[in-house]
Amino acid sequence: MTKESESFIGIDVSKRTLDVAVWPGKVTWQTANSRRGIPGTIRRVKRHQPELIVLEASGGLEMLLASELETAGLPVTVANPKRVRDFARSTGQLAKTDRLDARAIAHYAYAIRPPVRPLRTPEQAHLKALVTRRQQVIQMLTAEKNRRSNAAAPIGVAIERHLEWLEGEICQMVEHNPQWKAQAAMLRTVPGVGPVCATTLLAELPELGLRNRKQIAALVGVAPLNRDSGAYRGKRRVFGGRAAVRRALYMAALVATRVNPVLRAFYNHLLSQGKEKKVALTACMRKLLIILNAMVQTGRAWQYAAA
Repeated sequence: MTKESESFIGIDVSKRTLDVAVWPGKVTWQTANSRRGIPGTIRRVKRHQPELIVLEASGGLEMLLASELETAGLPVTVANPKRVRDFARSTGQLAKTDRLDARAIAHYAYAIRPPVRPLRTPEQAHLKALVTRRQQVIQMLTAEKNRRSNAAAPIGVAIERHLEWLEGEICQMVEHNPQWKAQAAMLRTVPGVGPVCATTLLAELPELGLRNRKQIAALVGVAPLNRDSGAYRGKRRVFGGRAAVRRALYMAALVATRVNPVLRAFYNHLLSQGKEKKVALTACMRKLLIILNAMVQTGRAWQYAAA
């Protein structure tokens, strides 16, 4: 039950404006999404003493406001817009305006209570941009190699040089941040975890070490979800979450099933139980993530003692 004094705020962010709504109630207002407009928005939000403020992810447009709200000591989280929209439809709200969207976000905050997530620092945002760009360049390079020809060869060389430059930039960022450097070195003590996996986790998963094992697995999208209805028992599947982290974990787990004694034994055990290779590898991804999460929580590097 929500206390009468509790309030939840939803903010719909666009390039030029911020539409704010308070739940419960019908209070709404609009301000400018700018360095001049945001301080006034924060002062007005503070008057409502919100339990939670939810913003939709809007391609980075929300980051300045989210950062300022966090700096002001307010509980803020950035939500997946698809989840908010699905929630709005479930309540019968089909119309779409900025004001209605803000009210839907506020209602979502009140009903769902998504956990407050740590926001990325400017350094983390820069690292994430570099890691994302690296993934894009690798896709371009793969496409060039797949259609390799004399005409395409110079383009492939240029892409490879750009990839090398990005790798260097990422390494320098990690090297010059003592916390990241120590954390990346610790993560890489796990057999199978290389520099790409470590930097992807630093950039894409700031919650690592701040959530329990179930929460971190669900956040990444490696927690199997039931698909049951009545007497029907469907296969449990994983979906949603952070695709970039899953891709990095997939490659790390693939290597770990060969070189990591714990994950190799776990993988072979699952195969001996009749599990499909894909299912067994996904379970290894989850186990690897849980191991890495525990390491960051405790600050301890990988240790393995053979029985």
